Amino acid sequence: MLARLLEGDSPVDVVGVVTQPDKPVGRKQTLAPPPVKVLAGRREIPVLQPVSLRRPASVAALARFSPDVGIVAAYGKILRPDVLQLPRHGHLNVHASLLPRWRGAWPVGAAILAGDDVSGVSIMRLDEGMDTGPVLAEHREPIRPNDTTETLERRLAALGAGLLVETLPAYLAGELKPQPQDDARATYCHVVSKSEGQIDWSQPAAQIERHVRAMTPWPGSFTTWEGKQLRIVRARAAEGVASGAAPGTVVRHDGGAAVVTGDGRLLLEEVQLEGKKAMPIQALLNGYRTFVGSRLGAG
Repeated sequence: MLARLLEGDSPVDVVGVVTQPDKPVGRKQTLAPPPVKVLAGRREIPVLQPVSLRRPASVAALARFSPDVGIVAAYGKILRPDVLQLPRHGHLNVHASLLPRWRGAWPVGAAILAGDDVSGVSIMRLDEGMDTGPVLAEHREPIRPNDTTETLERRLAALGAGLLVETLPAYLAGELKPQPQDDARATYCHVVSKSEGQIDWSQPAAQIERHVRAMTPWPGSFTTWEGKQLRIVRARAAEGVASGAAPGTVVRHDGGAAVVTGDGRLLLEEVQLEGKKAMPIQALLNGYRTFVGSRLGAG
């Protein structure tokens, strides 16, 4: 988003950037800056990294930028009224859904998990609620059969940046009237937790396939096998395949392997066993002869 606002045809001048504090990464827990900070530093743009925008000193530092408009994308926090009121044109948020569907922090994964056919981006003016502000513009984007949260987020980020640049001139000129959302049609999503990556094999194969795609890249879609975590990296559903085995049982299927579910089979394509690199299912079958016939998630 910031990169697009810094291009030559951008309708705004970026006077400052606010982002999260540096975070420890890796085994050595070395502090690493957010990508937005790195890019801003290259362009010599002032950067603020407040622990909290609730502190008066943080609000005062932000006010010193004297912004005409604020742009928010994936910041992860609700802005207080004193921050919302700082820019004379308010704050615009680039949200990765077609509001009012999927208000909240995980809209892309939620759309995939729910089986939505279409997603998109919305440009809205922030208010004090959770993604409840009026909408200025939107762009629809089909969800492809093999989309993961990672691939769809990447596509929507590019679309959102382009839509923002298209929308800003008319908005700043007062030519766009924000349209209120229909609260009666609102749906909500939450920040996904690591535990939600665990597969429930009693669910239908189609639902588990969506789970695998929605949980990619994080927290991953996983189960257990012989006491070790087994991540399902890629898989597809084969519905309507009869099997008397219990859900979670691994069976042979077209020369590869599939897992019996509550309805149909999940055909495994790529997996990652704990402590190993991701591998095609055939590589796992060649190395672990007892995999077929075992039951995933048991014990």
